[in-house]
Amino acid sequence: MRRLAIISAAATLIATEGVALTLADCKRVTHPSHGGEIRHMDLGEGRVIWLDWWSQEGTAKGFSLVECESGKMLKFRTAETNMGRRSDFDRTDDAIAVLERHQSGARVFATFERIAADLEFIARDIAITTETTENCACAAAYPALRGDKTEFTLAG
Repeated sequence: MRRLAIISAAATLIATEGVALTLADCKRVTHPSHGGEIRHMDLGEGRVIWLDWWSQEGTAKGFSLVECESGKMLKFRTAETNMGRRSDFDRTDDAIAVLERHQSGARVFATFERIAADLEFIARDIAITTETTENCACAAAYPALRGDKTEFTLAG
């Protein structure tokens, strides 16, 4: 009986080693019960996006748009309520319209700088950074574009 359990456990381990990461696997809580990432999407041509959320005393949401090969990330907040001294706002629909407009055109024109400029009077906390660690969405959608970035591992 014990031998059968060991064989079964080994077979399960071997079977799960080859399972590819999916965008659905990327949904996660980053701060116990009050912050996380959801709705990870592949935008094509090496870009991914997801919604960041926060909900403790105040609420906030924003987006992270990433170019997987370079690690370039555009982050911005589209809504917040009761988050300190700043006034409440929700311009999520307006921000999505900007993203959709850029997504529908030629990628060569949809630079992060242009998107950020179009979001200037819509979103808050707009930042463009270059990440050196692969994120979950890029690992799921574009693992071949990791390059020299530290490989993403899904914490269990």
